[in-house]
Amino acid sequence: MDEETQTSGLADQVLALLDEGRDLVEMFLTPGWRQNQVLIILGLMALAWMIRLLTAARVQDWTRARDGWPTWRLRMLVQIRQRLALIYFVLGAWITYAVMRQVTWPSRSYLIGIAATLSTAWLVIALLSRFVQNRTLRRILTWGAWIYATLYALELLDDTLAFLDTVVLSTGALSISLLTVLKALLLVGVLLTLARLVTQAATRTLRSNEDMSPSMRVLAIKAVQVVLYGIVAITGIRALGFDLSGLALVSGAVGVGIGFGLQKVVSNLVSGIIILLDRSIKPGDVISLGDTFGWIDSLGARYVSVVTRDGKEYLIPNEDLITSQVVNWSHTNKFVRLDIHFGTSYGDDPHQVRSVAVEAAKSVRRVLIHPTPPVCHIVGFGDSSVDYVLRFWITDPSDGLTNIKGNVFLALWDAFKANGISIPFPQREVRHLNDPAQAGPGRAPEPDAASEPEPEPDPEPGKRQA
Repeated sequence: MDEETQTSGLADQVLALLDEGRDLVEMFLTPGWRQNQVLIILGLMALAWMIRLLTAARVQDWTRARDGWPTWRLRMLVQIRQRLALIYFVLGAWITYAVMRQVTWPSRSYLIGIAATLSTAWLVIALLSRFVQNRTLRRILTWGAWIYATLYALELLDDTLAFLDTVVLSTGALSISLLTVLKALLLVGVLLTLARLVTQAATRTLRSNEDMSPSMRVLAIKAVQVVLYGIVAITGIRALGFDLSGLALVSGAVGVGIGFGLQKVVSNLVSGIIILLDRSIKPGDVISLGDTFGWIDSLGARYVSVVTRDGKEYLIPNEDLITSQVVNWSHTNKFVRLDIHFGTSYGDDPHQVRSVAVEAAKSVRRVLIHPTPPVCHIVGFGDSSVDYVLRFWITDPSDGLTNIKGNVFLALWDAFKANGISIPFPQREVRHLNDPAQAGPGRAPEPDAASEPEPEPDPEPGKRQA
């Protein structure tokens, strides 16, 4: 019986809405001041379009001349320039409505007032919706606000709300009306927009706070995001009529699922919190982890983004940064020492070699001269050279290590060539045994026994060989 009553009530609401729609159509088609007001509205639209054509070029030139304005103001000017026709129509409609209410009966300007109210609502909604960056959410909020404003201006809001309240979605013991769902969606959309704006403002404020370390700034930003979006989620669930006390029964199953299936995820989340708290790694640090060398671009809840010199971006899990050995080149400061090993001939003066090497290193742009100038030391006497080590410091490891070493080597090469200092290299001579070409002068090769000639026989006795 309840279902039949609900169905009949829904049918009555639909018929009532259709009757009101038919009355509106008949109102526009009936000759009289209603049609005159429609013609006035159409004339205002044509006039607004003509004014827009005449002033669009001047407004565009004026907008381009505003170079020193902030970005958000320039974007707002662009949105206003794209809606000049609507702005002119709003101004014309309100002026016409005010004049007609003074010179004639209020009923003869009723439709013009509705048109002015609707156009104003559409203009305000179109401008404010640009603050919502998410395109899908922006469309939902825009269409919802436009429908609400239209129903309010046409005085159909109460009937529409009553109709939506009669459409009920039943799932078990829970019954939710379509009106409740729409209100919850609208509320969540507005709260998400506000949360995003507040988060962006808090992010800008925290990033400009020099009293906080970079890692604490990231932690504070994440905390603000979690709190705001958590409030939005809880508010949306309660707006739909769900009882949050039932979530306590689900928490045990969720905990078991986390314990078995989400170990790595939870480990990375906890590791990320530890990294932010102990400030061992922060955005901008230059780190080495295995074969990966680069600087930290951002810290995420699950991973750390590391950008290398070749433009690759590695997403390293937070757990690896906790459990593995990480070289942080700029943990306490950005001073990094580099060593270059080389050797010179024994015939070169080592005092001159050290002086020339230090001056060559100082001539390279990125090498620090103060407070830690380059130094050069003898580290040993090799087989064919005197071995040295050249040590220098830099403060920008994120700009690369190989390139600065290459520049210092090139400066050493030029300086040694200009001062006559030679860089020896080992030489070896290889000889093959039993090679006649390798025999020394005055020494004949040993004869081979198998190749010696046999002795001739002695002549007969009593005869002399001539």
